[in-house]
Amino acid sequence: MVDTDLYLIDLKIKPTNNIKIFLDGDHGVTIETVSRLNRALYKQIEEEEIFPDGDFSLEVSSAGLDTPLKLFRQYQKNVGRKLEITMHDESILEGTLKEVNEDYLVLDVPEGKKKEVKEYKVVFSNIKTALVQISF
Repeated sequence: MVDTDLYLIDLKIKPTNNIKIFLDGDHGVTIETVSRLNRALYKQIEEEEIFPDGDFSLEVSSAGLDTPLKLFRQYQKNVGRKLEITMHDESILEGTLKEVNEDYLVLDVPEGKKKEVKEYKVVFSNIKTALVQISF
């Protein structure tokens, strides 16, 4: 059961033995995949007696739309989509993700009354949060 296009976004274990795993994938994450992984991990945790009393809960889910991008791989898969980027100085840029490399991303931002597109290079270390914007 190896899904090479899946990757871990976050893992949280609360003192109450509640385990939360957040995944993403190069091609998205289906409910079937989440369900399959949840069953497999639950079985493995039980078999290995990680929690000797068997007192734990497990939640496996995909990173939601309201989850900020964290990994380079997430930025790569979202090229061509609209992002809202909050910088560490609290300024905000909204535009289309044009390009991503290891050091920075390129964002096309419409400006002015004529909505002329200006290209911004944004260094990853300057980004506080980046959210994908869904257009309806």
